Amino acid sequence: MSDHQKGIHHITILSGDAQVNYDFYVKKLGLRMVLKSVNQDDPGTYHLFYANGAGKPGSSITFFPWPMAHQGIPGTGEAVAVSFAVPSGSIDYWKKRLQDEGIEFGGPEKRFGLDVITFRDPDKMMLELVFDPAADAVEAWKDATVPAGHGIRGFWGTTIRIVESEETIALLEDVFGFRKTEEEGNLTLLKSGSEIGHSVIIEKAERHEHGKNGRGIIHHVAFRAKDEDEELEMRRKVVEHGLQPTNVIDRHVFKSVYFRSPGGVLFEIATDGPGYRSVVEREEDMGKNLFLPEWLEPRREYIESILPGIRD
Repeated sequence: MSDHQKGIHHITILSGDAQVNYDFYVKKLGLRMVLKSVNQDDPGTYHLFYANGAGKPGSSITFFPWPMAHQGIPGTGEAVAVSFAVPSGSIDYWKKRLQDEGIEFGGPEKRFGLDVITFRDPDKMMLELVFDPAADAVEAWKDATVPAGHGIRGFWGTTIRIVESEETIALLEDVFGFRKTEEEGNLTLLKSGSEIGHSVIIEKAERHEHGKNGRGIIHHVAFRAKDEDEELEMRRKVVEHGLQPTNVIDRHVFKSVYFRSPGGVLFEIATDGPGYRSVVEREEDMGKNLFLPEWLEPRREYIESILPGIRD
């Protein structure tokens, strides 16, 4: 495997109303919409992508908004929380901002030596702010609704609740370049060497608990590959673990391979490129207009007519 930075590429979640989703992640949390597209398996619904200002791998949280979807309930065999990395000196700022925005939160409390604040998005998905000194040096987006000195830099990581913990840890180490570093109770921390998206917490569950799919449920977690050649090598390793990955699927801003972990978590291998900048002429146009893959362009007028508007 190359010396390319490994870690989380993006995390995709099922949500409710698109406008509520946009207002929360852009206006309240200060992320940038870097791509507005459609669910390629259901083109009558959005696929919304938010990230740091540059849209770097390791910062992109994406959503399938279904306004009529029922409330989901997380179980085992799922990622159950998304953690954002913020500068270490931002605790007081974020406590006040969340309070001013009417967002209930817990903490800060210590976990693996770092302060963490927890709260939920409008669809009740668990979010965390991790106050990490390593985030201090990561470039901020200066046009965000949050001052650059306090803004979200990207993912810190995610938490996976699973019974088959050892098998999943082996997969993360062998295929995705993570290493087990610490344990606290039933939590195991794995880290990679990337600037953002570098951490996965495995929450060991004693028994299987069935959840319910719906709003606020994490659909999948994607991990980084440098390019398609490395993606194919990682796919080969997944097969060696006795799992059944898909073939490579062209998602236009990256190429994807999907498979279920031993405990049932949907994982994706996603290439770093070509990236969100590749589908617009100018960097400042990222996320402004509806992007459709070429095969959907003949249906643009109809698709745009049935999608709800999203106001800035």
